Amino acid sequence: MAFPRPLVVRSLAALAVAALLLAPSAAPRAQDDPVVARVNGVDIRQSDIAVADEEVGGTMPAMPPEQKHEYLITYLTDVIILSQAAEQQKFGDRPEVKRLIAFERNKVLMEAMLQNAAKAAETDAEMHKVYDEAVKEMGTEQEVHARHILVETEAEAKAIEADLKKGADFAETAKKKSKDPGAANGGDLGWFTKDQMVPEFSEAAFKMDKGQISDPIHTQFGWHIIKVEDKRVKPTPKFEDVKSQVENYIARRAQAQLVDSLRKTASIERLDKPQAPSPMLNPGGPVKK
Repeated sequence: MAFPRPLVVRSLAALAVAALLLAPSAAPRAQDDPVVARVNGVDIRQSDIAVADEEVGGTMPAMPPEQKHEYLITYLTDVIILSQAAEQQKFGDRPEVKRLIAFERNKVLMEAMLQNAAKAAETDAEMHKVYDEAVKEMGTEQEVHARHILVETEAEAKAIEADLKKGADFAETAKKKSKDPGAANGGDLGWFTKDQMVPEFSEAAFKMDKGQISDPIHTQFGWHIIKVEDKRVKPTPKFEDVKSQVENYIARRAQAQLVDSLRKTASIERLDKPQAPSPMLNPGGPVKK
């Protein structure tokens, strides 16, 4: 099956890729970044393919890796030959093109600045500090492991309650009579904290002891019968298990702080809205001395 030839003029992405390819390199590339093609004297390296993949890979049709590799090289080839032709015809001097190039340049610089701020903030010491603070805030939060049976009416719930009191197996009864999607699993809800369930359900479940079965409980979903399988203090997650979440939090925080600090020192004018009139221009207003 043949895929359509890449169309490089569909987005601003081509401007960034073209700038990357056509700009002179300030330092030699690493030896592990081989040249895979050369177009009109311009090298296309493996790192260029990676950049192109980030820019347009998400819009490409599904295809084998080898075919995708060829597709991206074709895309980069088109970028080079078309941008070179545009340079020869002085397209870069056109005001609208200058604005697009300036926008894309600013965007790339912004992303580089944000990435640098995130990387600088993600130190081992800071990650463990954030982790320790989060663990401390967790305290001794309680968790319950419960099953439930959900039916539509109170009469159904009371009939099931009577069967359970006569010795019917809770999980098997849930499989046969519960309307909940988890019925096939015996109504097992796993471990949950109090804020993860609707209030009426949580209030009942957290007051019960291990092994206890509730009376019918009404919520917005219907009528429930709850069985508490176990209770515990919520275990503290290991650092390695949440390391990526900690890194993301620190990165977002550092980036937000950077933007906030720059906004405070920037001169920002809104020219699309009229400024509020000065009180001195209001004849009926108080006169300041």
